[in-house]
Amino acid sequence: MMRPSLVVAVALALAALYGCAGSPKSDFYTLSPAAAQTDMPPAAPIAVLITVVTVPDLVDRPQIVVRSGDNKVDIDEFARWADPLKSQIPRVIRADLGQLLNSPLVSTYAVGGDPASAYRVQLDIQRFDAALGEAVTVDVLWSVAPPGKKPVLSGRSTVHEPCTSGGFDGVVAAYSRALGTVSRDIASAIRPASP
Repeated sequence: MMRPSLVVAVALALAALYGCAGSPKSDFYTLSPAAAQTDMPPAAPIAVLITVVTVPDLVDRPQIVVRSGDNKVDIDEFARWADPLKSQIPRVIRADLGQLLNSPLVSTYAVGGDPASAYRVQLDIQRFDAALGEAVTVDVLWSVAPPGKKPVLSGRSTVHEPCTSGGFDGVVAAYSRALGTVSRDIASAIRPASP
């Protein structure tokens, strides 16, 4: 005959096992390049190095954060970034700038050649907000240091992008489009400065 404490322990273990089997699974999301190919000629590709990207602490976490009121945010345990925003954002900006500038020489780390001959881009993400099913806001202070002793170019891109579908899929797609707009602003600053 089993002791009552052993019966309770077995019952609790089985309840925990069945509880875990029924818990929701996590979905993982990633940003994607959104900028369209440019009409720039392929001659003399421009070298660009994305050096620093800062992200607000509030969204610098695995879970996707959405705003649910003026003073309230929701952190969803089951809607997660596939990799950190600090690595996703520069990857997406790199791909967008490569398309917009028609250059294979856009990178997030120094590769071959003289790094001093590259345009160095820094991004300070001031705001990375979303309202589920509504819109996202991306606010970025950026600077571009041209090669040589030319003055640093700086700007601010504040982009409000509607979510074209509900749920987190719509939020992530809107973030990707907003970063595409930021990339276009940066590319527009680089083009006139390039020789």
